[in-house]
Amino acid sequence: MNGKNIVASTYIEVNERSLKAVNPATGLTLDGEFFKANDSLVNDALTLATSAFQSYRNLNKDLKAAFLNAIADEIANLGGELVDRASAESGLPLGRLQGELGRTTGQLRLFANLVAEGSWVDAIIDTALPERQPLPRPDIRRMLIPIGPVVVFGASNFPLAFSVAGGDTASALASGCPVIVKAHPAHYGTSAMVGGAIIKAAEKTGMPKGVFSLLYDDGYTIGAGLVQHPLTKAVTFTGSFKGGMALINLAQQREQPIPVFAEMGSINPVIFLPKAIENQAEDLAKKYAASITLGAGQFCTNPGLLLAVQSPALENFKAVLKEAISTVPSATMLTEGIANNYGKLSAEVVNEGGVALLSASTLKNSELQNQSEAKIAQVSAADFIKNPKLREEIFGPYSLLVVAQDIAELEKAIDVLEGQLTITLMAEKQELQHYQTLVNKLTDKTGRIILNGVPTGVEVCAAMQHGGPFPATNDSRFTSVGSTAINRFARPLAYQDWEQELLPDELKDGNPLGIFRTVDQILTKSHE
Repeated sequence: MNGKNIVASTYIEVNERSLKAVNPATGLTLDGEFFKANDSLVNDALTLATSAFQSYRNLNKDLKAAFLNAIADEIANLGGELVDRASAESGLPLGRLQGELGRTTGQLRLFANLVAEGSWVDAIIDTALPERQPLPRPDIRRMLIPIGPVVVFGASNFPLAFSVAGGDTASALASGCPVIVKAHPAHYGTSAMVGGAIIKAAEKTGMPKGVFSLLYDDGYTIGAGLVQHPLTKAVTFTGSFKGGMALINLAQQREQPIPVFAEMGSINPVIFLPKAIENQAEDLAKKYAASITLGAGQFCTNPGLLLAVQSPALENFKAVLKEAISTVPSATMLTEGIANNYGKLSAEVVNEGGVALLSASTLKNSELQNQSEAKIAQVSAADFIKNPKLREEIFGPYSLLVVAQDIAELEKAIDVLEGQLTITLMAEKQELQHYQTLVNKLTDKTGRIILNGVPTGVEVCAAMQHGGPFPATNDSRFTSVGSTAINRFARPLAYQDWEQELLPDELKDGNPLGIFRTVDQILTKSHE
């Protein structure tokens, strides 16, 4: 494990302060010395990335795919050693991280396959119509092209899948963009190991060195420098609303503003319709107790808000939920700062008007540090509607039950919700037809609407939408999970009246790459 900064796939000595990783469960310092980057490294990384972009953007699609597959291979080769280090730095259990390792390599291979197939460039060809009256139509051909160096901020809650070689890095590299990663300060060792794997993959597949860099910092200066550097073309971030908005504001203050794709949190409301509660109260309570506390509640899709109509069945639901939450053992939270913030916010919320603590975990591990305490609070819909503070995310194993007097009041509570990553509807099939207006309201406020499931868990596939209206993300047109995440790092370019031999292969007559293209408004793979 090499703790030096990586600039253009090369380890660089730097005379800055050394950094140490800490185990959040024990508070003990972990092995390894890492080094704070400086402004010079920021400039070098972006200058070399810009130079590498000129060749990497035009690299044969099969070579890009081979690079992504090689990264997956190298990460898989780290296996248990990587999982052990990620667990030590995050407090997450080994089983969870073994699954995350599989997700990380799987999404790299997903993008490798997407690039190798090639149709993602959305090639559109409108052939010339020289005889058209009153004016002829020129030959116009359009496709997506990469935008340039992308800065990726690692996330605290996914040290593998949303970090150095996570979905943002994989999709940016797949599009043809070099990547500069700002390592998360909670995962220095994990980041170093994965960074080393990417270097090996780049060497084995002959990639230009500037295609990857990895920089360390324990504060904000390096991140700010990366966002404000004139050669940066886009930024990705997964984290808090405050952090995301800070990066968005920095990007907008530049002489040339750039896109920031920020996932900034969500309370992921769950709406229980009356028949669902009536028929499944006990099962639903147990299911949601597990979902709320999964991974110490440290998922961006944690169900932080439950909404239902008052009824005898709801009282049964509450009783089972209370019991289930009270017996959930504590779990290590990702960092001391996250644990302290959760403790503060979850304690403060019960002092808000009309809010009462419904249940709290009684099983706290006093031998470990930064332990979570699962909590469920309750409030009336009327008080919820009046108090915007109750609609803010509390990152951890917490949820707020909002109780409405009737469906009309439930809809009023839904009206005040802001944009969400997910909204879940628990309903019996026969009752859905009576609530179409409510369903329409829900679709206006989320990127993914779930029926009779739980929001925790995000499938990595072509159809996934992991993004939603503000403030869940700052641009609801894009996803950060799934194959269409590649579209964040590309822009359309049209070629008008170019000679065949000068066109990219994706746009040439005869379709030499054999990809799907829209030719004169017909989607086809035709070679004619």
